[in-house]
Amino acid sequence: MKALLNFSVSVLYYVCFGFLLSFFHVIQWIGFYIIGKKAQKAAVDVLNFFLLKCLLIVGSKISFQNPFILPKDRSIIFVANHQSTYDVPPIIWHFRNHNAKFVSKKELGKGIPSISFNLRHGGSVLIDRKNQKKALKDIEIFGKDLARKKHSAVIFPEGTRSRDGVVKPFHKSGLLILMKNMPDAVIVPLSIGNSWKFAFNNYFPMPLGVSLRVTVHKPMEIIEGSHEALINIIEKKIVDEVNRLQNNI
Repeated sequence: MKALLNFSVSVLYYVCFGFLLSFFHVIQWIGFYIIGKKAQKAAVDVLNFFLLKCLLIVGSKISFQNPFILPKDRSIIFVANHQSTYDVPPIIWHFRNHNAKFVSKKELGKGIPSISFNLRHGGSVLIDRKNQKKALKDIEIFGKDLARKKHSAVIFPEGTRSRDGVVKPFHKSGLLILMKNMPDAVIVPLSIGNSWKFAFNNYFPMPLGVSLRVTVHKPMEIIEGSHEALINIIEKKIVDEVNRLQNNI
C-alpha cells in the first residue's frame, strides 16, 4: 500500500512539475524575445517559487535559514555543496534580488524545458568539464561580466553532486578564478542538507516527507593573497553544517 501511495503521489508530482517547466518555458521565450530580459528573469523567479510549492505534493518541508542582510549593491559569490537538482530552486527564489547566475555543465544547456533556456539565455555560463582550460577561461569571462554588472555567481565546487549527502572535496580552480575576477564581491557559503534523498532512486519514485534544509553562512570578504586559505575555511564551514543538518532530521 505504501509503495502504491508513493508511486501515485510521484506521478501527480511529475505531472505538476512537467506542466510548470513547459508553461514557463513559453513564458520565458515570450519574455526574452518579445518583452525583454527582465521579463524572462521574472518568469524564472516565479517558476522556481512554484517548483518549491510543488514539493509539498510529496510532503517535503523546506527550511531556509538566512539571518543575514546581504548587500544588493555589489556582487556575491554563493558557494554551495551540491546534492541534487533540488538544490537550485531555493537558491534562485531566495536570492532573486541578487541576480544570481550559475556555473553549470554544458549538458544542461539543452533538452530540459525552462531550465536549459534559462541557462542559455539568463546569463549563466555552461562549461565543458572535459576541457578544463576552456572551462576556466569561460569562468574568467563570466566572472568579469558579473563584476561589471554587479550581478552574482553560484558555484558548486564539488564539481558533481554527492549521491549520499557526504560533501566531496572541493575543486578550487573555478572558485579561485571567480575570486580573482570578482575581487569586490562578497563570499556567501551555503550548506544544503537532505537534497540528495530526492535523487536516491534516480528521482522516481519521489521520496515522501524529505526535509530540505539550506543554511546561509555569514558573508566573507575576499582578501587578496589569501584565496586558497579562504576556500579551505569555506569548505569546512559547509561540511560541518551539512553534517549537522543531516544528523538533525
